[in-house]
Amino acid sequence: MTAVPVPYRVVDHRRETSDSVTLWLEPLAEALDDFVPGQFAMVHCFGRGEIPLSVSSVQATGGLAHTVRAVGAVSAGLCEARTGDVLGLRGPYGTGWDLAQAHGRDLLVVAGGIGLAPLRPLILSALAEPEAYGRISVLIGARTPADLIAREEPKDWRTAYTGVTVDRPDADWPGDVGVVTQLLERAPFEPVETTAFVCGPEPMIRATARELARLGLPPHRIQVSLERNMRCATGHCGHCQLGPLLVCRDGPVVGWDQAEALLSVREL
Repeated sequence: MTAVPVPYRVVDHRRETSDSVTLWLEPLAEALDDFVPGQFAMVHCFGRGEIPLSVSSVQATGGLAHTVRAVGAVSAGLCEARTGDVLGLRGPYGTGWDLAQAHGRDLLVVAGGIGLAPLRPLILSALAEPEAYGRISVLIGARTPADLIAREEPKDWRTAYTGVTVDRPDADWPGDVGVVTQLLERAPFEPVETTAFVCGPEPMIRATARELARLGLPPHRIQVSLERNMRCATGHCGHCQLGPLLVCRDGPVVGWDQAEALLSVREL
């Protein structure tokens, strides 16, 4: 890791929604260490600043990529990046999804909105070695059809079950309507022999993890990503402190056995 951003060139970009894009990046000189699914980088938009972004693709399964939504000056600048533009990266930082814990077990992935982005490389990694797992199921939820990212990709995923639902359909939406947890009854998995991976808005994480625990999944085998207000990525500024955790250092991926009590506290 380095505290100085390393130059990376945008080699491809894909418009995901009206306010989000995925950028594929390649190093201009010496590359950073390989990322693992669930980790994040500090991505620098020159002239604006830097923000933490989880990887939505890793070097091992399709090249390094980040999916970003325009919610501030830096993220808006990144969304404006085009092929050939140069960004700065430092990392990799944080904990990754623990796929080793899922070996030999059913694998359940639950994503809400842009939370699918940090789960995408995990899904691709698992599908690359299906013999290592039991049944693989992917559940995806979004507010509207227009908020779905990587919309065409799930059609090519060879899973036991992939379900997509939206809260508010449009006139052309042919699929399910409602919260993502309603899809759990269709996914084939044995709760006590399943590892789950959950990422999305905090209310969705809480609802999903609690329902999975109610169904019998051990809390330590429900992994969640807490991408909360990270700033320095090194654990020095304390901006991402969540109880005893510094999310940039101790997370963002943690077990529900750690996260449950912390996410039950109302924000100030």
